Amino acid sequence: MKMNPLGRTGLEVSALCLGSMTWGTQNTEAEGHGQIDTALDHGINFIDTAEMYPVNPTSAETIGRTEEIIGTWFARTGRRDDVILATKHSGEGQKMVRDGAPISSKTIPETVEGSLRRLQTDYIDLYQFHWPNRGSYMFRKNWTFDPSGQDRAETVAHMEDALEALQKQVEKGNIRHFGLSNESAWGTSQWLRISEDRGWPRVASVQNEYSLMCRLYDTDMAEMSVNEDVGLLAFSPLAQGLLTGKYRGGKKPEGSRIEVNPTLGGRVLDRAYEAVEAYVAVAEKHGLDPTQMALAWCMTRPFMCSVIFGCTTQEQLMTAIGSDAVTLSDEVLEDIDKAHRAHPMPF
Repeated sequence: MKMNPLGRTGLEVSALCLGSMTWGTQNTEAEGHGQIDTALDHGINFIDTAEMYPVNPTSAETIGRTEEIIGTWFARTGRRDDVILATKHSGEGQKMVRDGAPISSKTIPETVEGSLRRLQTDYIDLYQFHWPNRGSYMFRKNWTFDPSGQDRAETVAHMEDALEALQKQVEKGNIRHFGLSNESAWGTSQWLRISEDRGWPRVASVQNEYSLMCRLYDTDMAEMSVNEDVGLLAFSPLAQGLLTGKYRGGKKPEGSRIEVNPTLGGRVLDRAYEAVEAYVAVAEKHGLDPTQMALAWCMTRPFMCSVIFGCTTQEQLMTAIGSDAVTLSDEVLEDIDKAHRAHPMPF
């Protein structure tokens, strides 16, 4: 398994990261443990989770359950040191977590302690803010994004407040490094500037959506990543399963995400299915599995740190792991580029 640097932390993480957000709803505890065992056996050392997981659906009754499942795996195996562990602090608007309180120096200590307790660990390798307090253009909000209502002074004050609180967590040994999620180039640059000026935790990574069908990261964010050593942790690299081809022709496989989330978070559109057909055709032309082609393509990107994938079965897990061994030829990459130009921003 290829390894990549996690920013300037000195840590090396696998090019594929095991996502966990189905553990506790679509997957049982035993299945989650089995996924971890298999992933580690095949060279993956990186697991991503969040305090609000699992999803599909998210509910007050299951908040924190995924972290608990990871915690019982640590307790059972004693293999904490074999894993680079990332989790996230939910932000403003998630009513089922702290009544939707924004990220602040008040919420950070209690949130970190809660994750540590559920995870049954003394430290978190990468502590991420799930989304900015000021809002984000992610999750299809790019179509109507308007930052004119933002208050720059308030945003900067929040960043200073949060970074100082994170520094205290680092000093206590509770967290090692800091990452962002659903952030912009301007926002990431401000976090970097303040942290470097004050000697507080520096952004190691940004976890944003990225796939053949969602390429908002390709311009300003890509430039930031390369110049500042802040790699992308790509989530939804298979566009919630669309790029596997399993939903072609209106299919809804039993137990799949589309059964509980019919729009796949706003991704189910006619033009999205047209894009899927184009990418599956590229895979078929070159004798590739469409899932592996999509993941392998993500790993070729110059700003990529790790590609986060999720699965509900061992078969899906092994297919994803197999993408690490796939090399995409120049001809494949050219055909992918043609498909992208014909089907930009399909959702």
